[in-house]
Amino acid sequence: MNALPRPEGISIGASPMITLTLNGRPVATQAEARTNLADLVRDTLNLTGTHLGCEHGVCGACTILVDGEPARACLSFAAACQGADVVTIEGLDDDAVTAELRAAFNREHALQCGFCTPGMLVSARDLVLRLPEPDETRIRLGLAGNLCRCTGYAGIVKAVASVIAARRAQGIGPVTAERRLGPVGARAGGATAIAVPLASLATLSAPSATAPVLAENFTPAHSFEQSFEVPFPPADVFAFFGRIEEVAACLPGAVIDAMPAADLVEGGMRVKLGPIGTTFRGRARISRHEATASGIIHGAGADGRSRTEGEIRYSVEPGPAAGSARVALTVGYTLKGPLAQFGRPGLVREVAGRLIADFAANLEARLSGAPAAAGPGLNPLKLLAALISQRLGALWRRIRPAS
Repeated sequence: MNALPRPEGISIGASPMITLTLNGRPVATQAEARTNLADLVRDTLNLTGTHLGCEHGVCGACTILVDGEPARACLSFAAACQGADVVTIEGLDDDAVTAELRAAFNREHALQCGFCTPGMLVSARDLVLRLPEPDETRIRLGLAGNLCRCTGYAGIVKAVASVIAARRAQGIGPVTAERRLGPVGARAGGATAIAVPLASLATLSAPSATAPVLAENFTPAHSFEQSFEVPFPPADVFAFFGRIEEVAACLPGAVIDAMPAADLVEGGMRVKLGPIGTTFRGRARISRHEATASGIIHGAGADGRSRTEGEIRYSVEPGPAAGSARVALTVGYTLKGPLAQFGRPGLVREVAGRLIADFAANLEARLSGAPAAAGPGLNPLKLLAALISQRLGALWRRIRPAS
């Protein structure tokens, strides 16, 4: 009997190394041959926007894009996607069509618990790109593989139809043809499978021409101090801070789009609120002082409604243990717009403390030669829930002896 051919990258007796492009970034990781794509992106790569429901390819909650085509991540072996371009819901943060769909879902009350929403948005986006007109029958047929137990589908169909109608009224026609069937990762759609530049998310995440301008003499409205220690020599830590791309890789949610000059960076910070997210985009100017092992990062960003400007002054000093370093930070910031209502100094200080702790752990991993696990982005709701839980716990401990 002839042996069945194995997909490239699979080796018997060891977990294969899987290399693919995930949300515009190259990824290389090991996974068992039986690992499906949903488990890989959720458990290994911490992109939990892809939800698992039935795990039988029925409910559609795990729908993502593989080489531009919607696919069930729970039915797709990760090893079969070797070399593929994979986009999860996190990778569509700055996609124009998905942004219109998010707004329409809110407007038409097309989500309740939100569990099906990530997969629903991916499938709906595909319909917006393919259908020539807002045909309710074809929309319902196209969404038949995405189950929702809350809404009754009427609002979802209405939301998708409204986006298709609005785009066609603006003269934006369908950009992809009907696809041929084929296995995930097999690129069965050929040239017609993807006519939008999803393979390069740099286009979707380009900084806005109206990016905030850095103030010449910035005076922060609030400021605080933080510090952390790492078991590496101060010279190594200060040198690391000069490698901007690696620094960004250690900060949860940070994205670098371009470096127009050696001291100027354009990019953003991703913020996730369940299946819906936004990215604060802007620029930062960086200065370093070798003699004092210190530096300043001055940045400004906006998401269209809220604007923020901040400054981080850091210095790298010898730590308490031999061969260790202490990084002292002074953080100043100003918030304007709707975000300012959540910008109470105490809360910002605690959230910043969590981010700095994550950054320190990733920095230590990088200096040790291990990859940083910066995660998909900043989740304010999760951080806020954790902080509230901590404060309630502390209050309970204080009042319990008196009761």
